[in-house]
Amino acid sequence: MTHTARITPITPGTRPELAELEAKIVAKRGKVTPLYQYLLNSPDMAQGWEEFTRAVRQRNSLPGDLRELVILRVAVLNRAHYEFDAHVPFALKEGMAAHKVEAVKETPISSQFTELEQLVLELTDTMTRDIDVPEPLFARIHEHFQGQALLDLCITIGAYNMVSRVLVALHIGH
Repeated sequence: MTHTARITPITPGTRPELAELEAKIVAKRGKVTPLYQYLLNSPDMAQGWEEFTRAVRQRNSLPGDLRELVILRVAVLNRAHYEFDAHVPFALKEGMAAHKVEAVKETPISSQFTELEQLVLELTDTMTRDIDVPEPLFARIHEHFQGQALLDLCITIGAYNMVSRVLVALHIGH
């Protein structure tokens, strides 16, 4: 089902007060993407969003394929089709096999994933659906992730829950 966005996008170049921010976005992303056209309704939020999500995507200690696996799974769980479609090319570029991109849509978690990937998907599902992570699951996660890696994993899950929930609530995308 296609919905009309609940907020009006800002056409780049139409508001002089946004020129500097638009230039920063173009410098970092190559263009003001459709998502950022919506985010420009709140310049401070757009700037913070760009800085935070770029850190999650580009300065993350997780392997790229694992990071993208988490992002795709959150998008599936939150029915954020725009986000899912936007991250498929990144997942493939990071080495995720096409069959795993499709398998991320399956519930329960597909056996096509490695044990570690299944564990990460279980954490992603739990943090997205239930928020609270039971001790036994955390103990299993902690066997593989500590310190920065653990924090980066949890922040990636949390950050893309933020992204997908904003997109879905405002009907941004398709």
